[in-house]
Amino acid sequence: RLSKIFTVPAAMQMLLRHPRARQVDYSRIRTMIYGASPIPLDVLREAMDVFRCGFVQQYGMTEMCGTICALPPEDHDPAGNERMRSAGKPLDGVEVQIIDADGQPVPPGEVGEVAIRAVTRMAGYWNLPEATAEAIMPDGFFRSGDAGRLDADGYLTIVDRVKDMIVSGGENVYPAEVEAVLRRHESVADVAVIGVPDERWGEAVKAVIVPRDAFDAAAVLGWARGELAGYKLPKSIDTVAELPRNASGKVLRRELRAPYWAGRERAIN
Repeated sequence: RLSKIFTVPAAMQMLLRHPRARQVDYSRIRTMIYGASPIPLDVLREAMDVFRCGFVQQYGMTEMCGTICALPPEDHDPAGNERMRSAGKPLDGVEVQIIDADGQPVPPGEVGEVAIRAVTRMAGYWNLPEATAEAIMPDGFFRSGDAGRLDADGYLTIVDRVKDMIVSGGENVYPAEVEAVLRRHESVADVAVIGVPDERWGEAVKAVIVPRDAFDAAAVLGWARGELAGYKLPKSIDTVAELPRNASGKVLRRELRAPYWAGRERAIN
């Protein structure tokens, strides 16, 4: 007798693909809340047709103690609309700004980093004063690491990530953690981990490896399976002669990701 459900888009898609998905009586469900990663518009429209309840998208993060923006049922149209691509508007008591690299607000419609201020903001990262100072600006706004834009009506649309985190099936995967494991394998000379589009999980983890002699991708993945949680394990491996880096030696992940996201409206899925 569930009346309200929260699910991530990947799980919602699995529900829709279940053989009995269109045979069950969902009349008790009043609201289906979804979030944690962007949702394809066609999946959302199909879910609206199958579950026939109110849909609410939520956008938030642990550092803000949960939800900061919501897209209510009245902004969901079975025919689809532009607002359904957004994360909605800030909740009461939440301020959202889009800022440039210098921390200055940008005009409506321009893409920048999403910054949030609210009483629910964390005090800081435990025993990490430098990371705290980098994330929280002097005026109290928290730098989210997400790239987005605000329209003239205050609706927030997320278009990319400033930080390197991958969201696969609603789970956060930090590339540095996966890279640290893969570098321990004797046949890996260098490695970068990125997120690429995936129909089932939204994003899939891909490892781009500079191999040593006698490299066997299947053997590396088999070994890594015993070192990493399943959702962190790369779904695929590409090999390259060298990784693109800037003058200070930092891997240019955006350059690695670009071919896989070409032709898409946004570089997250």
